[in-house]
Amino acid sequence: MTPQDGSRITGIATVAVPVADTERALGFYVGTLGFEVRLDAPFGDGQRWVEVAPAGATVTIALAPPGEVATGVDTGIRLLTADADADHADLVATGVAVDPEVMRWPGVPPMFGLADPDGNRLYVVQQA
Repeated sequence: MTPQDGSRITGIATVAVPVADTERALGFYVGTLGFEVRLDAPFGDGQRWVEVAPAGATVTIALAPPGEVATGVDTGIRLLTADADADHADLVATGVAVDPEVMRWPGVPPMFGLADPDGNRLYVVQQA
């Protein structure tokens, strides 16, 4: 394949977030954020490969055993919402580590950052 031919890649299926404790991560992603479990399978040495996503989403987040990758990373993952202010208030009320306020910049949709129990950083962005 040459650069002129393009790629046969057609989409993004899964992004992985390293988590030290799968059950604790499930409590956050499913219990707090309201995601659904899409896959929960054995993953060598008694570990699990678990994928979660918002209902109807096509891309999943894998709550992956950390292996040699440290937890507490800036994932760069942007989660879409219809109302950043309401989600921010709800997450603050449940004790989630979120930015102190929703960020607002000219020409950029409202957004805020949050951290999962392992300190992995994600972002909630309001759909335009």
